Amino acid sequence: MASALVLMASWAAVLVAAAALDVSPVPFHAGYTPLFGDDNLVLSADGRSVRLKLDKRTGSGFVSKSAYHHGFFSASIQLPDDYTAGVVVAFYLSNGDVFPQNHDEVDFELLGNRRGHGWRVQTNIYGNGSTSRGREERYLLPFDPTSRPHSYAVSWTPTAIVFYVDGAPVREAVRVPGIGGDFPSKPMSVYATIWDGSSWATDGGRFRVDYAHAPFAADFSHLALRGCVAAADDHQLTDDAECQVAVMTDEPAVMTPAKRDAMRRFRRRYMIYTVCHDRVRYNGTVFPECDVVDGAERDRFHEWGESKHIVPHGRKDKQQATAAVDGRPSTWPAGALRAD
Repeated sequence: MASALVLMASWAAVLVAAAALDVSPVPFHAGYTPLFGDDNLVLSADGRSVRLKLDKRTGSGFVSKSAYHHGFFSASIQLPDDYTAGVVVAFYLSNGDVFPQNHDEVDFELLGNRRGHGWRVQTNIYGNGSTSRGREERYLLPFDPTSRPHSYAVSWTPTAIVFYVDGAPVREAVRVPGIGGDFPSKPMSVYATIWDGSSWATDGGRFRVDYAHAPFAADFSHLALRGCVAAADDHQLTDDAECQVAVMTDEPAVMTPAKRDAMRRFRRRYMIYTVCHDRVRYNGTVFPECDVVDGAERDRFHEWGESKHIVPHGRKDKQQATAAVDGRPSTWPAGALRAD
């Protein structure tokens, strides 16, 4: 009985810690520091938002002051409009500076496009330097990301990673036994950058950054930065076991049936590529975390992982999507991904 009471008291303490996990936005200098770009990084007067710019001289970026071992990380981002082909705006976790040979990474990459064609969103996961086994997915957006800020968030726990757009889950990567070291497991810092991805970002590199339209500016605000820090930090839970439970029981980490239904609806309507249905890129290999038992879902995708049915916005996009039905697009070489 005494041991049961102790156990109940310990669990109650854990629940109090879980409830204490604060995911409210932080001022920029409370959680972040400039990474590169000099005056291409412009802090707002109130210190709570920042503009990242890309011009012919340089891109820009910032990084969290602490590294985190799991947590919830979010930013509201307003993207540049007009011609943005080749431009990449990224919000991601990484430890490449500490583990250059076996780094972990969890990515949101927002991919620009030519005039009249919408931005794309790419998610990706690397663990233990598994860059040769990219786990990309790409989606259209159900809104105009250039008209106002929209939120992009990652919940990372010891058992799963969930990507959110405007509070709705769009991807869940579960740490199944077969994934092994490919699941990100080492402490990571949080990054935000804008840079020139001309070689791949838009239509496999066919459309490049045109600096006649520069500077390209992305605005970051509502920076939520809460997790289990890898070093002492007065603003975080100091007991790692309590913090890990707090992260795992926090609302973004708990995938209810209703949230999974919403995620499936988003993916049916907006996912244009998934590595889980790409039989060409890795010679038929299916990653262990991929849920491919749904034959109906698999039938909605070409053997190279692109959707058969989701038509990107824009007249030229529709022509290309139609042409792709009967065969692999000539603009998308083996081993590469198309942003269109």
